[in-house]
Amino acid sequence: MADKTPQLLEHLARADGWVAASELAERLGVSTRTVRSYVTAIKAAAGPLDVITSSTSGYRLNRDAYADYASASGSGDGTPSRPRERVAFLVSRLTQSSSGAGIHDLASALFVSESTLESDLRRVRSLARDCGVELVRSGDAVRFEGTEEGVRRLISRIFREETARGMFDLRQVQEAFAVGDLSAFKTDVIELLHSSGYAVNELGLDGVLVHTAIAVERSRRSLPPAGSGAAADAAELQDALAAIVERHFGTALPEGELASLTLLLTTRVGTRRARPTDLDSPAVADDVAVLRRLVHGAEREYLVDLSDEDFLLRLALHVRNLVARSRAGSLTRNPLARSIKTSYPLTYELAVYLASEIQREFGITVNDDEIAFIALHVGSSLERRGRPADEVTVTLVLPEYHDMADVLRDRVEAAADVRVAAVVTRTDAPLAELPGDLVVTTVPVAPRPEGVVVVSPFPTAADAEAVRSAVARVRRHRRRRRIRDDLLLYFDESLFLRDPDAADEASVIRLLGERMIGQGIIDETYLDGVLERERLSSTAFTESLAVPHSMAMTARRTAIAVAVYGSPIAWGEGRVSVVALAAFSAEGRAAFQTVFEQFVEVFSDRADVARLLHGSADFASFIEQLTLLIDS
Repeated sequence: MADKTPQLLEHLARADGWVAASELAERLGVSTRTVRSYVTAIKAAAGPLDVITSSTSGYRLNRDAYADYASASGSGDGTPSRPRERVAFLVSRLTQSSSGAGIHDLASALFVSESTLESDLRRVRSLARDCGVELVRSGDAVRFEGTEEGVRRLISRIFREETARGMFDLRQVQEAFAVGDLSAFKTDVIELLHSSGYAVNELGLDGVLVHTAIAVERSRRSLPPAGSGAAADAAELQDALAAIVERHFGTALPEGELASLTLLLTTRVGTRRARPTDLDSPAVADDVAVLRRLVHGAEREYLVDLSDEDFLLRLALHVRNLVARSRAGSLTRNPLARSIKTSYPLTYELAVYLASEIQREFGITVNDDEIAFIALHVGSSLERRGRPADEVTVTLVLPEYHDMADVLRDRVEAAADVRVAAVVTRTDAPLAELPGDLVVTTVPVAPRPEGVVVVSPFPTAADAEAVRSAVARVRRHRRRRRIRDDLLLYFDESLFLRDPDAADEASVIRLLGERMIGQGIIDETYLDGVLERERLSSTAFTESLAVPHSMAMTARRTAIAVAVYGSPIAWGEGRVSVVALAAFSAEGRAAFQTVFEQFVEVFSDRADVARLLHGSADFASFIEQLTLLIDS
């Protein structure tokens, strides 16, 4: 059985409090007994560090202790102990020697049996082949055979996998390659790009730092450079970069190395800042025209306004770099991808739509990380334009006295984004009959009805906070009512399945889709579109919910087919308990935003989802639990 302690720690790290053993068991696809075994193993490995606390409520991560444990992960003496760590060790050891290493020596260095080492080497061989390198065996020794470029690609991939679960750790790279201060080098590179007229994507800089460390370390051993031919307009940047490398690392990189590094910086990290004169370039103007057409398509499908020429120019410059990265096979990792997808599902969905169109238009591949970068551009544009406020109206009630009403109005409007619709200067006014969403009064009220906030004549900071909290409650309740009314409109008992046999993405989508086809809601073409959308990027938007759907809103009517699982099933890189196949009609475009984004929000709290699942034996109880969840 695979060791899932890293996944267990990851789930606990994302939780705010206690997590029940049953919930961890569902997430990991194991028994609660196995969960207890994992926790026992972690505590034993952590020694005196109290990494996990256990109680009748479940388990909770002690974050300070976990940080110390993670920084000292391994056997405690620097020896890799987990399979992933051993693979990284083997790649590092074998790339440092052209003659390779002996099986017995490698097993001894790792303190494992030769059978365990053979298993690790099979993983190394698979990774190496993906990078164009062969793991060759000769008697009792193994070595790598392949181009220097392939070897560097393999080393870089190992580091990407090592940092895939979190933000980049410069110290790890420095220690692995014995280079100088990468943090200072990073600072100088960012300053160089800024002064050269580039906007910097720091998330893309991680891979370039790894590339730099590899280049410095291997150049010191007089190994041949990888790549050549920097763009002519980057010659000045390349010269400045050469000086920075020599100053920080005390070595001069070959011309080809510098050209390759400069190309990475100008395609993965730096995007030339948008200027009006950029449109004088026919290539940029053509890209803007193409993206204008693609963005208009997104506006039609999702009823959003992205008609901002500055946004189009920035996106066009980003896409030029994206195309270069994709064709070079060096797409950039984005550690924010998961949080963007979960927190802003509609923005992410817009980015998926644009990414699919960009793929077709430019003949490239766009992965989830790059989709998330497009989502940052889209989200930034939407935020700049502002979204319509969910207006809350307030009636003020206070005794008439000089300018007290004007002072109170100013204080209330400044405390929260509200509109004072009426001012009543009568202390005996019937509060229940007054207009507006809230009543703010200086008159003591006992008992105080819902929707009434009592403040002092000259509101204090505490009064202002009470008004803000009440306004937030009004908006939350209003939104929940909309969610309930919209969601319950699209469910049907005939489109509800509990624990069906289908247990993978394609089979679940087909099972639910065939139900919809049988009712004339969608056709085979629509179903094919759902499967195509799933291939672009997993529709698992939370740890519990997948919402497969087509990007074309061509269903005959809007409907949602649901499969609920007592035990989570694998979906993408995670596991989900609810699969909701959403079909949207052209007339349902306006509802799409509310239904899609808020449906994801409903399933974002794991404890709420657990209650929903355990109380949903059939369709009627599912709807009852869902309604309670929304209204609670």
